[in-house]
Amino acid sequence: MKVNSNFNINNNINNNNVSFKGFYNNKILLKTLEKAAENGSLFSAKVMLGMSLTARPLAIMATPKTDRENKKLASAKSIASGVVNYLIMLGASLPVVNAVKKIDNNPSKFLKTETISNLQGSSKNLLSSKAYAFATQLFKLGVGFVIAVPKSILTCALIPPIMLAVFHDKFKNTDKKHHIEIKKSAGKVISFKGLYQNASDCIAKGIGKIIDTKPVQTLSKKFCDTNFAQHIMSMTDVLLTLTFVRQTAKSKSIKQERKKPLINNSIISTALCIVGGYGLNGITQKQTDSFIEKFKSANKDLPNLEKYVQGIKIAKPVLLLAGIYYIAIPLIATFFAERTGKSN
Repeated sequence: MKVNSNFNINNNINNNNVSFKGFYNNKILLKTLEKAAENGSLFSAKVMLGMSLTARPLAIMATPKTDRENKKLASAKSIASGVVNYLIMLGASLPVVNAVKKIDNNPSKFLKTETISNLQGSSKNLLSSKAYAFATQLFKLGVGFVIAVPKSILTCALIPPIMLAVFHDKFKNTDKKHHIEIKKSAGKVISFKGLYQNASDCIAKGIGKIIDTKPVQTLSKKFCDTNFAQHIMSMTDVLLTLTFVRQTAKSKSIKQERKKPLINNSIISTALCIVGGYGLNGITQKQTDSFIEKFKSANKDLPNLEKYVQGIKIAKPVLLLAGIYYIAIPLIATFFAERTGKSN
């Protein structure tokens, strides 16, 4: 699509005059990329929440020749995972993102002079440096990896009550104490945001000290041009799945004969998602590079242009993995999970 050369985008994308005069510089696209760059973990969680509540359960329930109870369990797991992921990510990521913003706004307060010089390199400023972007994204995207274990534990715990609330059938959970503990856990997740709201200065200082270290700076300069966002997401998915499998196997609230299909569903889904994600990323790389070049051309006067390019690189794997994991794979994973469960 050709961009109208007479269209001059205002440097501030929040200005109400910015509209849909061009695809590459319309307000919604720019705001979406900005949010993806600022908080990739929460952006991913929002996408996954929407898909886990709609597309994935619908795809699972549409799977042919599969036991209806197993499909309900897999759907409940999808809903639980999306809700838990969003709530925990909201609470855990905001303090980190706010702390990084403090560093962005005043680098000299939180970083050593030599660190700023080393990461900035030949870039016009620190915020436009790919190495600095990589260093800060390690913390923003790394939140998902850090909370993977508690998220999976809570996801597994929420499956029985969701089955009871959503499907209203013969599925029963007689452990009343279990429900009370879940409600207490959910309350703690929601209050997590307030707990760390006033600690951003301390977090920023801690992040700054880590970025000041030579290993982090070397890592940032070496891998800033790689597909690091997808690598971090894939590692997080593996940890999530391993934890979920362990918790499901130990669960006393899920019937023994239903555990195997649920576990197999998770393993097959994750494996196919990672392989498919990297495959599609490679296939679409030329189109992505072309999109970035056109985006840069259309927004050449936009402040912190590299931030929006960074948003593209984060949003792409999120959308690819969401499309694979929540639409294509549920049909395959649910179908084969039940059959592998029966064969063992």
